[in-house]
Amino acid sequence: MGESLTEHRGAEPDLGVLAARVLFAVQRELFTALAEQGFDDIQPRTGAVLAYLRADGVRASELARASGQHKQVIGTLVDDLERLGYVERRPDPADRRAKLICPTERGLLQMEAAAAIMRTIEERHAKALGRQEYAAFKTALQRVADPHRRAHRDSRACGAKPGRLGDQ
Repeated sequence: MGESLTEHRGAEPDLGVLAARVLFAVQRELFTALAEQGFDDIQPRTGAVLAYLRADGVRASELARASGQHKQVIGTLVDDLERLGYVERRPDPADRRAKLICPTERGLLQMEAAAAIMRTIEERHAKALGRQEYAAFKTALQRVADPHRRAHRDSRACGAKPGRLGDQ
């Protein structure tokens, strides 16, 4: 008939469990190292903003789209990061009605520190797996993690008109 619960428990972890393990391990290492460098006032949940922040600023709607979070969640995280001195809202020169989320000096320092920590983490994994296998792993993971963007690119290659879903 079907797989029983006891049979399922003995099976290898599914994609969701493995993805969560990778996410939590990377977050734990990243935020521990950031705290050791003086950025001890930010939490992993702020990664939905910090991971996609650009030095020249980014709109909250872009942060929501890139992170997969609701605009309201992004707004709350931006409020928190603004209060902590990592970001500030500025008028978007391309559209007076819009605001850009821009890193402050402290935000830029955090971005540089996080990038260096992530390079160290990735280098360690590349050495452990071998560079080719690690590159293939990241490529495969990106394809699994972002099927909408891939589907959109494929439809454009076939001559379809671009839709709103995958436009970046």
